[in-house]
Amino acid sequence: MADDADADADATGNAAVGIVAQRANERARDLAVALQDRLAADETGVPSDDATVVDELTAEHIDQSGVPVDAMADCDLVVSIGGDGTLLYVAREVGNTPILGVNLGEVGFLNAVSPDDALTVVPAVVEHLRSDADRSTKQRELVRLQATGNGGDEAGGSTGETPTAGRWTLDPALNEIVVHGPRRGHGGGATIDVRVDGRQYVEGHADGVLVSTPTGSSAYNLSEGGPLVHPTANSLVVTQMAAAGEESMPPLVVDAETEVTLSVTNAETAYVISDGRDRQRLDPPATVTVSAAPEPVTLVGPQVEFFEALEKLG
Repeated sequence: MADDADADADATGNAAVGIVAQRANERARDLAVALQDRLAADETGVPSDDATVVDELTAEHIDQSGVPVDAMADCDLVVSIGGDGTLLYVAREVGNTPILGVNLGEVGFLNAVSPDDALTVVPAVVEHLRSDADRSTKQRELVRLQATGNGGDEAGGSTGETPTAGRWTLDPALNEIVVHGPRRGHGGGATIDVRVDGRQYVEGHADGVLVSTPTGSSAYNLSEGGPLVHPTANSLVVTQMAAAGEESMPPLVVDAETEVTLSVTNAETAYVISDGRDRQRLDPPATVTVSAAPEPVTLVGPQVEFFEALEKLG
């Protein structure tokens, strides 16, 4: 968030708001403009546009200045307009800054507010933040995962933390961490030893192993045969991906504070991927440690009705 906007918000007790619209989505951009106008006009305490900012790409299309999404980490609230993918992107950029999701997607496990309700709900949440000295409102914290390891090929595509003395850490994942061999399918897997807090669960040849949060249980995990997990469960799911028959085990649900180690052998190369985006190439034998990240994602405002969202999966 720009320093001027921070100063204005702090001096008046107002809530600085960032708005991110889904890329190449005119409907999302139009709603972002409408929200800016409403926040400026309503009695929400937001005095002018300098306390409400939009992302740079949206700003280019509406002829105003914008800020990088990661700069919105200094805001009191970030509004994500789009599908779950847009909110995942926003969460990567703003850390634990509170996020309110407006759903323009299909299912919407993360975005609870409909476009028709956004112009009412968002100002109400902002007003609550403005009037509450503790900046608190109805919220839910979602666990994220972090993957760390030693060695590997820095040129393999990692956009995570710069390796130090061979050690690397990927950006936190809200959905899942995946470790897999050089490719999916016949002849492309690896032998992966799975340990839970140091105790072996399974070792066998598989395309890969996926560690999912409850949030991610309805995404990649579900397509690999893993279970649905209620979003309020304090747990993680460990799921093998296309494991060899006699070397397979059912998906395992463990406590969210569990440390999962995945040791990869019998492959010329392997990869660890965070939320399908941030990746690190491995040079087996290699071990990846997956655990809860220090900072969760914080969602504010109305929350998604999980069972209603499940109906849209069919």
